[in-house]
Amino acid sequence: MRLATYPTLVQVFLPRARVWHELAAVLGGSWLIALLAQISIPLQPVPITGQTFGVLLVGAALGARRGALALLAYLAQGLMGLPVFAGGTAGLGRLLGPTGGYLVGFVAAAALVGWLSERGWDRRFVSTLAAMGLGNLVIYALGAPWLAQFVGWERALTAGVLPFLMGDVLKAFLAALALPSAWKLLSRLSWSQSQ
Repeated sequence: MRLATYPTLVQVFLPRARVWHELAAVLGGSWLIALLAQISIPLQPVPITGQTFGVLLVGAALGARRGALALLAYLAQGLMGLPVFAGGTAGLGRLLGPTGGYLVGFVAAAALVGWLSERGWDRRFVSTLAAMGLGNLVIYALGAPWLAQFVGWERALTAGVLPFLMGDVLKAFLAALALPSAWKLLSRLSWSQSQ
């Protein structure tokens, strides 16, 4: 049984995307995440940032393939020394350090949320909320065990998961309001243009 697929927000705006459109979408997504990473509340060992919100929104807007590519571009920029990670940091040490699992988890989360959006999960509040929740679970599933290798399981949970749950619920709620609203607006615009 094949699941129906739907266009993502980017596909609606760029239905016949050329290579430079694809590149612009992927780089634009990576730069949005870099910008949101600079919104940071310093905690140790993991800061609270706007990154996860950006990761999940980029995944939903770009789809699985482009979303994952945007996150790989984001990681590549950080590895090249551009200050795109939380707090304006960069370098291989960030990827291999305590928070590296979260960074790797971003790629998988964007791909998952993008895949779900390609199946229409970003069209309604409840399904968008579920997609964002699943994306966050992927980030935690890769980030917390990685962090535990540096600080132990108890500290990984108390410093790398629990402080972020309320913020992630809020971010998921905001995304669940924004994405279906964007689809409704697009529907109204296309209906009014056809009149």
